[in-house]
Amino acid sequence: MNVVALPQKRMLPVTPVEAISIKEMVASATNIVAPVWPLKTFIAVNPLQGLEHLPFEQAVLEAERQRAASSDASTGREAVNRELIKWCSAYFDEGQATISMPGREDGLYRVFSDLARFDTRLNRSRADDIVLASLPDTPEDAIAECLEQIEIIEDHKEEFIRQALAALPGWSGYVKWKENWQTPAEHAKRPSTLVDYVAVRMVLTRLLWPEASLAESLDTPKPIFLSELTVREAQFRKSLLDELLTQVIAAKSPQSSRPDAQLVFCIDVRSEPFRRALEAQGNYDTLGFAGFFGLPVQVKGLDDDQPHDSCPVLLKPRHLVCDHAVDSDTSCVRRHDQGRSLLKMPKSFYQWLKYNFATPFALVEMLGPWLGMRMLARTFAPSLISGLAETTRVMVMPPVPTVPALEGIELSQQADYGESALRMMGLTENLAPLVVLCGHGSSTNNNAYASALDCGACGGNHGGSNARILAAILNSPPVRSLLADRGLAIPSDTLFVAAAHDTTTDHVELYEPRGVSVQQQEMLNSLRADLSKARIANAKARTATFGLHMLRDDMAIQETQRRSSDWAEVRPEWGLARNAAFIVGPRELTKSVNLKGRCFLHSYDWKNDTAGKFLTTILTAPMVVAQWINSQYLFSTLDNVAYGAGSKVTQNVTGKLGVMQGNASDLMHGLPLQSVFAGDGEPYHEPLRLLTVVYAPREMLDRVIQTQDVLIKLFGNGWVTLACIDPTNNQAHLLQRDFKWVSAS
Repeated sequence: MNVVALPQKRMLPVTPVEAISIKEMVASATNIVAPVWPLKTFIAVNPLQGLEHLPFEQAVLEAERQRAASSDASTGREAVNRELIKWCSAYFDEGQATISMPGREDGLYRVFSDLARFDTRLNRSRADDIVLASLPDTPEDAIAECLEQIEIIEDHKEEFIRQALAALPGWSGYVKWKENWQTPAEHAKRPSTLVDYVAVRMVLTRLLWPEASLAESLDTPKPIFLSELTVREAQFRKSLLDELLTQVIAAKSPQSSRPDAQLVFCIDVRSEPFRRALEAQGNYDTLGFAGFFGLPVQVKGLDDDQPHDSCPVLLKPRHLVCDHAVDSDTSCVRRHDQGRSLLKMPKSFYQWLKYNFATPFALVEMLGPWLGMRMLARTFAPSLISGLAETTRVMVMPPVPTVPALEGIELSQQADYGESALRMMGLTENLAPLVVLCGHGSSTNNNAYASALDCGACGGNHGGSNARILAAILNSPPVRSLLADRGLAIPSDTLFVAAAHDTTTDHVELYEPRGVSVQQQEMLNSLRADLSKARIANAKARTATFGLHMLRDDMAIQETQRRSSDWAEVRPEWGLARNAAFIVGPRELTKSVNLKGRCFLHSYDWKNDTAGKFLTTILTAPMVVAQWINSQYLFSTLDNVAYGAGSKVTQNVTGKLGVMQGNASDLMHGLPLQSVFAGDGEPYHEPLRLLTVVYAPREMLDRVIQTQDVLIKLFGNGWVTLACIDPTNNQAHLLQRDFKWVSAS
């Protein structure tokens, strides 16, 4: 056998200036893709986020143009896409693969250049072998060399890279998330940059599609929906503003009597109907605030293996808060820990058998009959099976009361967080005996998109932990003493209670503090009863949206519970579908208006914010998150193939990080068809751009906008429409794209 000496890897002689230009070229080209979060912390994001510097209509046309350029179904392009999907799936796998790709800690391009020679789909000839054996050491050099070999002229290079990124926007968006948003510790496990990703794609293109060239830029016709969109938005805007103006004119001064309880819900649109239902039950005030309650924290529950970020992705966590067991009975804590270990063993063993090379077929033979019966039971009696599973879990792993440990947050910082939250929502006087801070999350079964139904303000996690942290802060005597020194005195009989709203079942769990008085216990019991009544009222309204009308109270509750526990349910809840507006103002502005679960509601009193500090925070953080949510629902409805995730029926989870359609597609980066459509061709979500309504003087809004680039971009380019209801004259005005106000009438 003849042995052929292969050339060693070499460095293409590229000057530092050229290397920098490659990085700049890739960075400039990445505006065509938006970051894509993994399933475990799925975050709504505008799929055209990188084009928000353009007017909305122009951005849509540019996205359509890139799609048209990258949709050429040539054999070469399809081959490159197929191989890139394969390599990305293997490299980014988070534990689904039986055998993980070796060397991933060295980076995407590095591991590809080391292993590609062993891939017979790439190494098909001696010439291919020579190319793969002599790949440059750096991804920048690989990109430069491949562009030269493919004969892409200098003026076309950036656009060629942009089209390469647009070919698989899901995978390139996922890499963009890893590079810019993932924590450094997690990123180090599988480091990758968009330069790495582009380098791999360029090598694949050189091998599989050497005749590739810049796709011809065709004039894309203006989508029909743009003109229809404007008409629908005008109709919705007029209807909403007319209702709000009527309310402003008729509104009385806020009640001076002390409410029985004040409940602070997330601004999430799903909170609005429940707030309305609860207010009808008694003397309750409800408020809206971003569901992370202003706390930039990582949290680690007692049973969590790892901490997770519990704040908006626009913020970086500043504190780690862990739950500590407070039960004095150490034997109970020990039984809890032993039960947790016991419950994990069968699942771990089953996963090992399922993904092991030797055992899958035997596993089917051994467990097939039992799993078949279990599947039938879960299908025809999901609530019963779910209840039995929960009962078993509690018996094996008895619950242990916990409290968040605040030692990692300095006392003055705790006071800052408490003061900021209370002042921002105007909760500075006439505090009720009970103030409930209500986070939210969902409960679904067998749902890859479960985190998409949780709290976006908490990074796609449940918000109950943040509520518990803020309640602990505001119940702390030292914190209250500091707040009193700052002119914010909390009545001694006011108790802050954390809660969690399950948006799938509408059950609200109160995290009752230890050591409450008899009177406080009576108030909590009364509140629980009224929360139950509100749940029934809201459940009947919600089940009607699924076509189930006039159900009895018990049947409506059972239906929501079934949807939360049914493993075959493709639509456990509607999530934030039909969201359309973001309203910033006092509850009196909206209390008598049925907003039909379409509005984000953020409490705000402009009279307590003369400098506009709180309004700036609201418009540059919660409103931006709402705009991302709104845009994702809008585009997922307009084109579910391009911007959504397709039908859940044909989805497959890949690498535990995302879903693909079939067994080899782009990483789907939007919402499933069932989340926005009621049936074939029947959209449930009405695609509208976000309307923001602020109850504050126009002069204050002008001062805020002119200092914030993000607001200039969103309002000036038509991504968000801003309406002001000026309290000085009770008139509504619209902000035009040239930042001039016109009457909304």
